[in-house]
Amino acid sequence: MIAHVAIDIERMPRGGPGASRLDRWLETDRLEYIDRADVERRKRAAIRSLDRMGRLFGFHNTIARVVLDEIPAVPAPRILELGAGHGGLSRTLLAMHANAQLTITDIDTSLVASIGAGDLGSHPRATVCAMDATAIDLPDDSYDLAVFSLSLHHLPPTAASKVFAEGTRVARKLVIVDLPRAAPPLHLVRLALVMPWMMFPWSHDGVISSLRSYSPSALLALAQHADPGIDVSLRGGRVFHSSRRPLPQIAVAAAKPGRLRSAW
Repeated sequence: MIAHVAIDIERMPRGGPGASRLDRWLETDRLEYIDRADVERRKRAAIRSLDRMGRLFGFHNTIARVVLDEIPAVPAPRILELGAGHGGLSRTLLAMHANAQLTITDIDTSLVASIGAGDLGSHPRATVCAMDATAIDLPDDSYDLAVFSLSLHHLPPTAASKVFAEGTRVARKLVIVDLPRAAPPLHLVRLALVMPWMMFPWSHDGVISSLRSYSPSALLALAQHADPGIDVSLRGGRVFHSSRRPLPQIAVAAAKPGRLRSAW
């Protein structure tokens, strides 16, 4: 954990408090199709592409294993998924753990309605509802684990910090999985390769996601701003077990022993 110092979190760059000038330049406030309400067709296409790639490349399985490895001793874990989107991770978690109880949420009511109308809406171990990850209307310690997967970069720093506060309040552990922020020279190379494909929804959103992703130092600053009583463990960018697939960036957050909830 970094030392507790005053940080202007609202203006903090995605590369963290010490981001270079180039890293600060490689940032945007532009919205992805997924975040917009005025391009419904492209939005749906982008969401379908995310789910398709998650299944094709095994991302759902990798992230689900990351989540379950954080609660190996809990026989019937209570899991809260924030920002569930298409529900691909939820389905994988339910399939991989026979006793897991999931609450599947998203702030987008149209996505919640779509999930609820499908197989997850009738699953005996799943509850589907609308919920804001920055203002969770649930009591303290309601869950063993909360997970926010591939969604933190959609939020500006002030809101992203609230996810750390709320997630560690309602759950004993919060697992945030997101895109790693590339070093600026590598980031420029990747952008040059992908930009010609920007007419496709998946590429359009992928480029913007890369420009909005948070660095490790930024994640630590977000958690510190939320509450110095939050411990954060960072990892990612390595292969995971025997799958030989690279991990996304992972932050595992939990309240330090003795933290006062009333301080929030």
